Parts: sequence; structure tokens; C-alpha cells
Amino acid sequence: MFRRTVIAVAGAVCVLLVAAGVVWLTSDDPPRPAVFRGEPTTDFYAPIGTRELDPEPLAAHVLFAADRLTSGSVELVRQTTEELADCADAVWGAAADAVDGCTQALRAVYATPDGAVAAQSVVLNLPDGASADRLVAALGPGGGFVRQAPGLPEGFDGARGWAQAQALGHYVAVSWVAPVGGGGRVDLTAHQVALNAVTRTLHDRIVEMT
Repeated sequence: MFRRTVIAVAGAVCVLLVAAGVVWLTSDDPPRPAVFRGEPTTDFYAPIGTRELDPEPLAAHVLFAADRLTSGSVELVRQTTEELADCADAVWGAAADAVDGCTQALRAVYATPDGAVAAQSVVLNLPDGASADRLVAALGPGGGFVRQAPGLPEGFDGARGWAQAQALGHYVAVSWVAPVGGGGRVDLTAHQVALNAVTRTLHDRIVEMT
């Protein structure tokens, strides 16, 4: 009986060690948000459903033209913008396998005037809506995610943040907002709404094409 107990305890310890090893091996993954929402494209975006229908590249100065985004009393002030030469540099994990055919990754960083909340917006140009949907799925729990932009403040606590990935025709727009520094729970609803205003440029394209 004693021998069986020792074996059982040893087995349990081994399981714990293996589990700890898995956590240790995956602890180097970049952070991902605590709250994530992914949305596939819809028929509304059919006019920009493929790059063939919508061949004109995006321009960072047009996409991120507004230097301030607002929702209610919340204000996000644009800090930096950039266009990455390689879309794979904007993502990690399973998401890196879902950017085949991506030709553009445009990124902008925002922050509230008091610096308490920071945010980033990433828009990727995929071949078609099916490709965009695959990327959104790959950004979900268990997959990869977008990398944090260099312009984000050092205290950007992405793991406590909220994010949304939307397939909009052949584009994917990812918005990620998070508190800066430690502290309790922060309601980021208005910040997320403000950041989503970036996609108005894509809606304008639909209007122009219909």
C-alpha cells in the first residue's frame, strides 16, 4: 500500500513538473489581451472583398489622418504611425502563418492625454475576405496575436487590455487598448470605441465604390 502511495504521489509530482515546464516554455510568448473579440467579414464589405476589386494601397497618412480620436469624454491622441515592410513583423505565433499574401501592415499608437491608457491600431491588407477571416481566427485565443508597437509606453499592460480584430473585406483591423502601469480593473469600452474610428477610411472606400 505504501509503495502504491509513493508511486501515485511521484506520478502527480511528474504531472505538475510537466505542466510547469509547459508554462515555462510558453512564458516567452509576447502578451495578448485579457479580452478579445473577433469578427469575420460580412456582405456589407463586398465592394472591398478582394484586392482585385480594391487595388489602391492604403496610406498611413490617410488611414491615421485624425490626430485625436474621441468617444464621449475619452480622447486618444496619436503618437506614432508606421508602415511595416513585412506583414509578418506585425504578428507572432499562429498569426504569422496567416499573413501569406499580405502586402501592407500599417500601425499607429495612441494614448490618453494623462498617459493612463495607451492603444495601438494595426490594419493589414490581405488578398481577399477568406484570407482576412483566417487571420482573425488565428488572432483568437490559442493562436498568436499582433506584436506591441515600439511606440507604446514601457508600462503598456497589454495582458490587461481589450482587443478586437475585424475582417473588413480583404482588410483586417486590430485595435488593442490597455492601461499603462499597475492598478485595478479599468473600463476600456470608450477607448475601444474611439480607436475603432480608424476603420472609417475603409467605409469611405465602400461609399466611393457604390
